[in-house]
Amino acid sequence: MSSYDDYTLPLQPPVRLPDEATLAAAVRAAPLAAELKPEGDDAAVLAAWTQHCRERLAADEGLLLELIRMYLSREPLKEAAPETLTGLGLVRQEEPYTLSWLGLWAARLIIAETTGQDIPVMGSFADADAATLLHALRSYPRTERAEELEGWLKGRERAAAAFEIASVIGEVSPLSRAVGVELLASSLGDEGRLAVSGLIGEPRLGAVIAARIGREDRRPAPEELAWVLVDMAAALLEFGGETGEVIESVAMGMDAEEQAGTIAILAFGDHPWTAGVLRVFIDHHPDERVASAARKALRRLHGLADLRA
Repeated sequence: MSSYDDYTLPLQPPVRLPDEATLAAAVRAAPLAAELKPEGDDAAVLAAWTQHCRERLAADEGLLLELIRMYLSREPLKEAAPETLTGLGLVRQEEPYTLSWLGLWAARLIIAETTGQDIPVMGSFADADAATLLHALRSYPRTERAEELEGWLKGRERAAAAFEIASVIGEVSPLSRAVGVELLASSLGDEGRLAVSGLIGEPRLGAVIAARIGREDRRPAPEELAWVLVDMAAALLEFGGETGEVIESVAMGMDAEEQAGTIAILAFGDHPWTAGVLRVFIDHHPDERVASAARKALRRLHGLADLRA
């Protein structure tokens, strides 16, 4: 797998792109457009241009990495852009040498193909189901999240929208779940708060929700604690958080001996992200006692999985 994978590349915020017709017009105006033979409708033009860009960039890894670097940093080049990048219409031909609309489009596609991480496009989820919406919103800053949610709510009755989100909270990824809980608790009014309250009594899921919204009257039962700890840590891991943040979310200020004891119970939580969280402790915890407890817990987790199978 490429070095730009989901374990090293944090989730990327949404990108704003113009419509297909505007992008296709930019392709036709690119200096190297003649190589494409500018034929067919807008979709055909974009498909041909995308394939052409892939081939040209695959032949020069330096250009490919430069395109990705510009996308991730959003910083202009300090000197004139390479001719291939300007010729393909990916970078402006004059200062500041920043990515064009086509450059943002291409870099987004390349990152998705390389890492499997889809970078959302603002305004493209109005017709999505709730699970798809929550998955997309994982990387949205607060303002953009509110804007995307507003577009999704148009044409939906608010109580039905809240119910739709609540119905998938238990099935989505940890970070998507955290986003969904926040939306229900703070962005969907009384309907959202009513929907989230209806989930509080659910085993494991209710304990995670209560922890996220600060419900003191719903503490996790002993058999739920491991699942809650893993889910909270996994949300940070999924976002691409620093390993120290992931560790601290479980450690909660405990000393090494107490952490080792807590880590030992994680294997019994049956959370699908348990192994990933344990590997963070194995690979990055500074205290060998805790790392050793995580290795034992991971072996126990595998053994329990074999028994269940």
